Amino acid sequence: MSSNHKDIRSYQGITPQLGERVFVDRSSVIIGDVALGDDCSVWPLAVIRGDMHHIRIGARTSVQDGSILHITHASDYNPGGYPLIIGDDVTIGHQAMLHGCTIGNRVLIGMKSMIMDGAIVEDEVIVAAGATVSPGKVLESGFVYMGTPAKKVRAITDKERSFFTYGAGNYVRLKDKHMAAGYDQPF
Repeated sequence: MSSNHKDIRSYQGITPQLGERVFVDRSSVIIGDVALGDDCSVWPLAVIRGDMHHIRIGARTSVQDGSILHITHASDYNPGGYPLIIGDDVTIGHQAMLHGCTIGNRVLIGMKSMIMDGAIVEDEVIVAAGATVSPGKVLESGFVYMGTPAKKVRAITDKERSFFTYGAGNYVRLKDKHMAAGYDQPF
C-alpha cells in the first residue's frame, strides 16, 4: 500500500491503520479512526468513514463495490454512540450499508442490504440481498435472514457454512491479483 494513497485520509489527527497485504482500490475512500485486519479488500467506490467514532474490520473481510460503512456518533440522543465492528471472514456485498452495528465472524451480507445502528449480527449468519436489519435487532448465529425488516427464515446449511471461509479466501486471492496489477496505487 502506497503511503501517499490520496483516498486514505487522516481526520483530526487519526490515520486509518491497515494490516498486512490489505488491498484498497484507488477509487475507494477510507477516513479517520479505521483499522483493517490482514488480507482485507476494499473494492471500487466503497466508503469507510470513521470520523465521529471508530471502525474495526477483522482479517480477510471484503468490502465490495459501492458499500458504505459509517458509525453513529455519541450525543444526548445516543449516549456513547455506536462504533462499527466487523469480524473476520466477512463478505460485504455490493452496495451494502452498515451503520454503527456489530458484525460477527464468517458472515455474508447480501448486496444492497442495510444494517442499522446498534444491530448485532452474530457469527455465521447470512443477511440476504436487500434485507434491512432494524436498529438494535440481534440476528442469531446459524440462520438466514431476509426481508424488510429482516426476519429469520431458516437455518443455514452445511454447504452455506463452508462457503463463509471459501468466499473470504476467494476474495483474498482476487485482491492479490488486483494488487499485483497496481490497482491499489494512485493514478
